[in-house]
Amino acid sequence: MKSLLRTKSLENVMKEAKQNSLKKTLGSTDLMLMGIGAAIGTGIFVLTGIAAAQHAGPAIAISYALAGLLCMFVGLAYTELASAVPVSGSAYSYTYIVLGEFVAWLVACGLVLGYAVNASTVAAGWSGYFVGVLHQGGIEIPYYLTKSPSEGGIINLPAVCISLFVGLLLFHGTRESIIINRILVALKLVIIFVFLVIAVPHIKMENYSNFFPFGGHGVMTGAAMIFFAYLGFDAVATTAEECKNPKRDIPIGMIGGLIVCTVIYIAVALTLTGIVNFSTLNNAEPMARALRDNGSNLGSAMIATGAIAGMVAVLLVMMFGQSRIFFAMSRDGLLPTFFCKLHKKHGTPYLNCLFVTLIVCLVAGFMPIHLMGQMCSIGSLFAFAIVSIGVIILRIKRPALHRPFTCPAVFVVAPLAVAGCAYLIYTLMLEAGKPTLIWFAIGTAIYFLYSRQRSHLHKK
Repeated sequence: MKSLLRTKSLENVMKEAKQNSLKKTLGSTDLMLMGIGAAIGTGIFVLTGIAAAQHAGPAIAISYALAGLLCMFVGLAYTELASAVPVSGSAYSYTYIVLGEFVAWLVACGLVLGYAVNASTVAAGWSGYFVGVLHQGGIEIPYYLTKSPSEGGIINLPAVCISLFVGLLLFHGTRESIIINRILVALKLVIIFVFLVIAVPHIKMENYSNFFPFGGHGVMTGAAMIFFAYLGFDAVATTAEECKNPKRDIPIGMIGGLIVCTVIYIAVALTLTGIVNFSTLNNAEPMARALRDNGSNLGSAMIATGAIAGMVAVLLVMMFGQSRIFFAMSRDGLLPTFFCKLHKKHGTPYLNCLFVTLIVCLVAGFMPIHLMGQMCSIGSLFAFAIVSIGVIILRIKRPALHRPFTCPAVFVVAPLAVAGCAYLIYTLMLEAGKPTLIWFAIGTAIYFLYSRQRSHLHKK
């Protein structure tokens, strides 16, 4: 039991990060755009409609507000740790320092669901919009090449192709990827603004008449389902070693991105459910179809184009974050050394990027989007709950630690974050519990059969 809870010292973690660090190329604006780029994607272009149709109705706006509030609690705790411990790995690295190796491994298993599976969900959502745009242009892709086997197809080929494209971008370099992310995020925000301008005059108050069609439980289920859309702020934490001034840039990027995203989600959710009946939104391109139903074919085409570009930005940030988690785990000895091997020219963990790309391609090509969204939400929520516990413990164990950002009322905010995450996990486990438990069981087996004996702490 003692070996399972062995921890890394904060000072050694910082020393190792300096000896084997990534290029410092990111500023606070880049981090905020990463957070927005990661959050404004499949959640807003696809799952807003699906969650409204299946779980919350027009009250999906309240679901987003609740999820955003919970994320703000978690984000405040996260930001304290991220600014005090600016290293790659985010929740995994913080947990290793505070709660020990095995708990950190379980958090990493949750983050793999949160990043790799999230990326696959985004790729599948991108595929739905891409196929819709081609259909409008008179180009048809065979059905069996656009759906997973469980949905009656053979492979979701467009999802695989876009995953490969993004993987090659990440292989080439962080700076280049961030420049592309800036362009895509700007385009995405413009498209959302255009949607609001076109759609607001078409809002019909009768569409709000049945505001809570599934009751309070539906609102909470909707919040749990779309929670993974907010994972962007954790992706910001994974960039700590690549920030020019992490102690200042990370708090700005994380908290600022969360506020902007929450406002956008609520505005879009209210508008979308106001222009059509919520029951018609259960499809792969709800925003574009809702505009078509209101006679705006040009607006529909613009939304579909913006979604295609915007979801590429989400995919880029998610795959970036996953590769940095693997990088940190490899540096600790828990994964093979090739995960932290850097390219001589580009300075990226290139073999790591290729491995992440392969995993995302396989999941996006062969798993259904609904199940993927629930599983990655559970993984993210688990990691967030552990981080919120960790910030309390570190406050008690290291009260004198220099904290550039301090979570306000931490002994209130952090427990509320833990309770909120636990409730949403319980809600999601009712539907996606079995595959999630199987995933964690496989992860635990890998730890005891491979990683535990190869850990650098074990060797010491």
